[in-house]
Amino acid sequence: MFQVRIHGRGGQGVVTGAEMLSIAAFLGGRHAQAFPSFGSERTGAPVVAFCRLDDKEIRLREPIMQPDALIIQDPTLLHQVDVFSGLKPNGYILINTTRTFEELGLGEFIMGFRAAHLLTVPATELAMKHVGRPVPNVPLLGAFAALGGLISLDAVQAAVQQKFEGKVAQGNMDAAREAYEVVMEQEKKAETQHA
Repeated sequence: MFQVRIHGRGGQGVVTGAEMLSIAAFLGGRHAQAFPSFGSERTGAPVVAFCRLDDKEIRLREPIMQPDALIIQDPTLLHQVDVFSGLKPNGYILINTTRTFEELGLGEFIMGFRAAHLLTVPATELAMKHVGRPVPNVPLLGAFAALGGLISLDAVQAAVQQKFEGKVAQGNMDAAREAYEVVMEQEKKAETQHA
């Protein structure tokens, strides 16, 4: 079972992101489960949502305390909330930012992680460019598809089409594709540096 925890703020589409991740996994032939952690659901308040992916039926129902991957939609949470709590040592970290892990003050923290598991994507900028709203959830799903290979970009695109219509759907699909390409480019660079 692969477990994903998504951190963000109210109004950024955290719960919708988890839901679309589970739809994409389901469309890719996996079992999936998504659910939010409810607290004060006001705009701007920290929000957490969870998604589990597996090849067999998922019976667990509790919050994810030891995620295999973290998707952090708002980098301002990094020093406000313990977003890294329970992250497995070989886990993935995907952060919506234009800055590096070092610039975010995480250089020391990430030393034990594999470089290929640590990615940053300018998801808010991509959402603004393609959708006209600062909602980073779908670009981050496109990036996640490139990151772990657990879901495909095609499945993310199909999930977007189920959730949205018209220009909003097309904008989100374009944002997801560009985020996917950004990650693939980062991975190519990382490979050539380590070769």
